[in-house]
Amino acid sequence: MKSIVVFCGSSEGNDPAILLAAYDLGMTLAKNGTTLVYGASKIGVMGKVALGALENDGKVIGIIPDFLKLKEVVHVGLTELIVTDNMQERKLQMHDLSDGIITLPGGYGTLEELFEMITWAQLGLHQKPIGILNTNGFYDDLLKMLRKMVTQGFLKIENYNMLLVDDSVDGLLKQMKEYIPLALPKWIKKDQV
Repeated sequence: MKSIVVFCGSSEGNDPAILLAAYDLGMTLAKNGTTLVYGASKIGVMGKVALGALENDGKVIGIIPDFLKLKEVVHVGLTELIVTDNMQERKLQMHDLSDGIITLPGGYGTLEELFEMITWAQLGLHQKPIGILNTNGFYDDLLKMLRKMVTQGFLKIENYNMLLVDDSVDGLLKQMKEYIPLALPKWIKKDQV
C-alpha cells in the first residue's frame, strides 16, 4: 500500500494511549514509505498522526473543505494541502488518493467516514482493506453492535469480516497487507466499479 487514509477525531479525548497510538501509526507509515492521507488538522488525534509521520520524514497529504479551514486549525507543515468545496468532495479525494483505510478513535464524523467506506466496499465500489486500530478497546462496543447486526440478520458475516480490527499498529498493517477482498456481488458488473 503506497498510501493510507486515516479517519480520526480532531479532539484529543482523555486517553493518552490513543494519542500515542496515533503518533505511532504516523511514524510507522512514514518508516514504511506509506503516504498518510488525512483530514489536515494540526489538533487532536488528527494532529498526532500527522506529527508522527512528519517527524519521521513521511509524506502527508491533508484534505479539508474550505469551511473547516479555520475551525479545525489546518496544519501548515504538510507535504500537500488539498482544499475542497464540501465534505463529499473531501471524502472522494481521500478515497481516490488511498490504497487502504484506517480508523482511529473519534466522534460522529469519524464513524460516518468509516461507515461510508465500509458501505462502499460492501457494494463493491472498492476493494481496499479497511481497518480499525482499537486502542484500549475504544471500539469494543461498536464491534459488539455490529455482531448483533449479524445475529439479527441485518449484516452478512462476510461483510462483517471485511472490517479488520487490531489493537496494535503492526498487527493491523499486517492484516491489511494480507487482505483478500470479497468477490464483487454478482449483480455488479466489473466495469461499473
